[in-house]
Amino acid sequence: MAQSYEPKTTLGRIVNELEETVIALLLAGMTIITFINVILRYGYNTGLIWGLEMVTFLFAWLVLFGVSYAVKTTSHLGVDALINLFSMPVRRVIALVAAAICIAYAVLLLKGSWDYWANFANLPQTTGSVLPTGFEEMKRSSYRGWYEVIDIPFPEWLRWIEPIMNEGEHYEKIPRFIPYAILPFGMALLLFRFIQAGVRIWTGEAESLIVSHEAEDDVDAVAHMNREE
Repeated sequence: MAQSYEPKTTLGRIVNELEETVIALLLAGMTIITFINVILRYGYNTGLIWGLEMVTFLFAWLVLFGVSYAVKTTSHLGVDALINLFSMPVRRVIALVAAAICIAYAVLLLKGSWDYWANFANLPQTTGSVLPTGFEEMKRSSYRGWYEVIDIPFPEWLRWIEPIMNEGEHYEKIPRFIPYAILPFGMALLLFRFIQAGVRIWTGEAESLIVSHEAEDDVDAVAHMNREE
């Protein structure tokens, strides 16, 4: 079963509240936009042209937030049949090795996501083929902040970013660096959660990174329901 999570530090509480609030808002936004589009399409033979693209971006944000959220609640599935053959101390060592591998993998994802997003945010990519060793030198010709999405119109209240990101030129659609920002942010959050999980295993607060015996728990729950009937 997924474990409940209680943050113990101020940073942990802030990240926890941010994560859960954004996930709830993303779900609400996807539902509202889809509902409005259905009403407009079948009731008035029209629709929000940008609705599908917006829901796609919101879903991508939800997935990337959900990856770290699942690490926090140990909701990721895994197979522990082989691990359970070992004693508890050995299992703890295996869990710590798995956590270290996940942390290293999250670092690679963070580097790759930053380098991809930087192309659209007028920011330098990192140097180094595997691990980041610094930042590349930027040239004016390498700025890509003018790239726009396909359908989502640019809101007037964001006009202040045009002199910063687009040399004063007007955007017709929102620039790609805004929806793509979830890539480095989501991977940074994933790295944070893996480090948290590794610390919990190290201190003995958790046994592994995955759900333990979920299938057995579900079978027992169904059997209990059948006995009650």
